[in-house]
Amino acid sequence: MDTGMGDKMKGKMDEVAGKMKQSAGETMNDQSMANRGTAQQVKGNAEQAWGSVQQAGSDAQAERRKEHEQAAHNTRENITAKARDMKDRVEDNVDRTRNKY
Repeated sequence: MDTGMGDKMKGKMDEVAGKMKQSAGETMNDQSMANRGTAQQVKGNAEQAWGSVQQAGSDAQAERRKEHEQAAHNTRENITAKARDMKDRVEDNVDRTRNKY
């Protein structure tokens, strides 16, 4: 399950259960049950919000990871290109030296 998705699902279930509990309490004129239902809805909304925060953090981390991987790839490519250039220059100097003698 994706990061945060579990909290969002649990929160949605708490929200729905709380709404049902609130409605039942109001129908039966049971203020305590209605209040517990309202509290459960608040809890559910908070869990969903926390799940969204976790998901956003995970998404941002994944995006940063891609950027860092690309930067590392570019660095490796630059290093190998410089090494190739250096090898070519050394070989050119060796060839010029051989041709002098």
